[in-house]
Amino acid sequence: MAAAKKLNKDALPQEPRLKTNRAGNPIGALEGDEGQVFDSTGMLDIPYLVLTLLLVAIGLLMMFSASYARALHDTGNAAYYFVRQAGFAAFGIVVMLVVSRLNYFIFHRLSMLALAVSLVLLLMVPFVGVKANGARRWIVILGQNFQPSEIAKIAVVLSFASMMSVWKDKMDTFQYGVLPYALVLGVMAVLLYLEPHMSATVIILALGATMMFLGGTKARWFGVGLLMGVVFVFVYLSSKGYTGDRITAWLHPENDAEDTGYQIIQSRYAIGSGGFLGLGFGHSRQKYLYLPEEHNDYIFAIVCEELGFIGAAGIILLFVLLILRGYWIALHARDRFGTLVAAGLTTLLALQVFLNMAVVSNLLPSTGISLPFFSYGGTALVIQLAEMGIVLSISRWCTNKEVRIA
Repeated sequence: MAAAKKLNKDALPQEPRLKTNRAGNPIGALEGDEGQVFDSTGMLDIPYLVLTLLLVAIGLLMMFSASYARALHDTGNAAYYFVRQAGFAAFGIVVMLVVSRLNYFIFHRLSMLALAVSLVLLLMVPFVGVKANGARRWIVILGQNFQPSEIAKIAVVLSFASMMSVWKDKMDTFQYGVLPYALVLGVMAVLLYLEPHMSATVIILALGATMMFLGGTKARWFGVGLLMGVVFVFVYLSSKGYTGDRITAWLHPENDAEDTGYQIIQSRYAIGSGGFLGLGFGHSRQKYLYLPEEHNDYIFAIVCEELGFIGAAGIILLFVLLILRGYWIALHARDRFGTLVAAGLTTLLALQVFLNMAVVSNLLPSTGISLPFFSYGGTALVIQLAEMGIVLSISRWCTNKEVRIA
């Protein structure tokens, strides 16, 4: 209690306020028991919205092209995966727009609940999870498979931003600037190790480290964290045989071209076949059951094959513009919490895009990372669009006059 009383009120994130009329009532807002819930006056960031919708539309087209051979083979309906993904995309866009209308301060209140729920879900995976490809990463809720790690990523951003906003002036101490975040990341790393889920582990640890850096954790602690991360990766690779096989296949795929190196080689064929201008939309050859996961984790290889270097570079440019705009929103957010959340979610998007493309091009070992807005997966797409909605919500309160540095 004593510590709470000493907390500097300026360190607390301030809830954004709308303009009020002469009676003191907010204009264009619904007043709830705990303040404003919906904002109907602030303009959301149009460039960010347009870029998101454009990537979703292109992603749907490419997912249809990449998936119809597999869908015809698996279900007898060439449009099966496309129709399902389109339905989730429509629902996700609605979710994004609804979330964008929320006062983002509500996520500050719900951040610890989100963290608790994500930990419970991760704890459930080893016991009730669905096993596929040698890993147990999915659980079924309401008939839909989803990975709790997707919830965990958002929970890390929200909970870390919330704590860092409250402890703004204490982030240079071990107790407030290192310990709580290290405990959360450590528990999540152990739970993901049990699945196992190497890609999610890497993303969450990198995301957590980024949030700590932005929040003001002293630089010396990152050296300790890096050392612990190296030890964790060494133990992980030593104890998980399938991961070791992926490392070997990454370095020398030609040594086992019909088994562990098969997917990498087929992905290279797809990328190389595209050349500068590509074979044309719908004219991929590798998608005819040669390249595994052609409509999922390896969809970018089909993009390169059909659209060539020019098309792939155009899509990369769209992602870069979306990421840069996300950081612009973070810099212009009205408070520390908004800055940290927008920067965290943008970093999450950047990590997933970079790691997926690096895996597909064999720059990094295969780790099972999907490409946002493109890879097949309905619940993942809805969650990604909800994340975009949070950033859009923050953009409603942005100011062009001030640049906010967390």
